[in-house]
Amino acid sequence: MADRVAQVEAKPWSGPGMREFVALMAALMASNALAIDSMLPALPAIGDALGVLEENRRQLVITVYLLGFGVAQLIYGPLSDRYGRKGLLVISLVLYAVFALLSGIASSFTLLLAARTMQGVAAASTRVLVVSVIRDRYAGSGMARIMSIVMIVFMIVPVLAPSFGQGMLAFSTWRHIFIILAVYGGMLALWTLIRLPETLAPGHRRPLSLGAIREAALETLRIRQSIGNTVAQTLLMGALFAFINSIQQIVFDVFRRPELIGIVFACIAGPMAFSSYANSRLVMRFGSRRLLLIALSAFTGVAFIHLAAAEAMGESIWMFVVMQAATMSFFGLIGANSGALAMEPLGHIAGTASSVQGTITTIGGALIGFTIGQQFNGTTLPFLLGFTLCGASALAIAFWANRPPAEDTHDRAEVEVQETAARPG
Repeated sequence: MADRVAQVEAKPWSGPGMREFVALMAALMASNALAIDSMLPALPAIGDALGVLEENRRQLVITVYLLGFGVAQLIYGPLSDRYGRKGLLVISLVLYAVFALLSGIASSFTLLLAARTMQGVAAASTRVLVVSVIRDRYAGSGMARIMSIVMIVFMIVPVLAPSFGQGMLAFSTWRHIFIILAVYGGMLALWTLIRLPETLAPGHRRPLSLGAIREAALETLRIRQSIGNTVAQTLLMGALFAFINSIQQIVFDVFRRPELIGIVFACIAGPMAFSSYANSRLVMRFGSRRLLLIALSAFTGVAFIHLAAAEAMGESIWMFVVMQAATMSFFGLIGANSGALAMEPLGHIAGTASSVQGTITTIGGALIGFTIGQQFNGTTLPFLLGFTLCGASALAIAFWANRPPAEDTHDRAEVEVQETAARPG
């Protein structure tokens, strides 16, 4: 696989080998998933310890993290386009560890939420800078392929994280989950500092000025391929965050099987890793656009069937697991392709573009997921309806964003940069 991946490299590379590079990128992205998913079994314990009696309010432990994660991406993009990727990444990982530790020693729910918000702010660098580092080296279907391989490793974390949280609760307290996150952040900072070279060439750095940032942001929002695929991805992230917000209450309160939270989460999240692997094999043959539209159609269709079946017959926990796993299995074909398509015409402003797109997908997804989660009424129906609506809306927007011919998806600035780089000296 490494040899085939090497064929799509865009630039010479003096850093770690392909396997270590993919592992590092996946570990960086996993820091965010670990900070979210390991919390799920601990929400009741956190609420009991800090006096939060309303169950829906405990979802704020997840939501405030996501909001901090989303807003801060606007900062990291322009800074990374000016000063480079590596230094910002190391600093933010150290702050991630510090705020994880502060979350673990918080004495009130308010202090916990403040620390979680700042932990999300620090973790935002992983979303922007990992995408930027990969885009510095790859483009188009090649980038989608690398993102898929990274996502294979990254998807393992959501499968295991709830079980990790549940295991920590069995032997210690919820506070130790945050302590482990702090250790993990420190280890990532050290790995990045030692092994990852700077990927942004000095000649590609952009001035840090409001005019330059505004120009890059407007370009990101103006190109149909960029904004359309970003909005489609936002809707799917809303469905994913709705799942994360709701799964603890669904397993605990609807099916009354709290001991199965880790197994249920793993069974549903696991197929996403397999579909990411499938995408890494299929995308170079069929292309990102075709796979994205097929996957969104299947996602929406299965979600609708699940909703109709639950409404007509009710459902057991295992019917929920099977149908939800079938729906989520298409997620791995959607995320990497929509992200690569959105970034495809924006390589010359990758940092700012990634930050703008990441802010939209994270904040929009968090708010959509929180809205769906707050509709919980003791059944799975509001959750399933939200999933179906998100899928259908994303499918319609993806058709608009990727329809041929699409003249406004042709980024002349990017073509000029590529042609200049290809000219003989």
